[in-house]
Amino acid sequence: MVNSVYVECKEASRSGAIVLLRHGQTAWSLSGQHTGRTDIPLTVEGERQSLAAGRRLRAQFDDRTPEYVFSSPLRRARQTAMFAGLHPTQLLDGLMEWDYGPAEGRTRADIREANGKDWNLWRQGTEGINHDLLGDWDAVLPGGEHVSVHNGEGETLKQVANRAQGVIDAIEPLVADGQMVVLVAHAHILRILTTCWLGLDPAAARLFRMDTAHFSTLSQYKGDNVIQFWNQ
Repeated sequence: MVNSVYVECKEASRSGAIVLLRHGQTAWSLSGQHTGRTDIPLTVEGERQSLAAGRRLRAQFDDRTPEYVFSSPLRRARQTAMFAGLHPTQLLDGLMEWDYGPAEGRTRADIREANGKDWNLWRQGTEGINHDLLGDWDAVLPGGEHVSVHNGEGETLKQVANRAQGVIDAIEPLVADGQMVVLVAHAHILRILTTCWLGLDPAAARLFRMDTAHFSTLSQYKGDNVIQFWNQ
């Protein structure tokens, strides 16, 4: 009986799956600044987190080598993949983080001050931000690196969901064929992608917490697209 259960578990670990790996800590994930398209690196702690995530992922999947690894082209995602021991098959623009527009590089407190009232990304979106925050500026990271920040119009939730659906449409046949697909990207795009997988309204993504350098697994069960593990 024990051997039978072990065999079943081994077979399950070889079935098709989508692994969603959020990048490790950055200076702005630590400070609470919205980090969409600004290309900032991991912190030293983020590198450590990514190494640990790779170990957890290998343990979870019994050292299975994923058939496909897709990464956001942004530096923090590519670094996370590298430190986690993953080798991206391809960089996908569809996995870039939500373009936060006027919110880029700013905290909720900054936006509340500019708006004169509270603001929530999921409810008011990028379109609900005072346009006085539009423009380009130079930011200095704690380590002294200068990065360019662009505050444009940004993306609506619907636009991000359409992007995420495009990724799902491309990889769902791979999962149905029993392949393991790893997506290394960012919290909001991965959470929205999850709602696309489940057939939910993209606004429901606000209910799925995803911590830095943690991974979640989507799969198929009895004909349904499901969450298998979350925020590990």
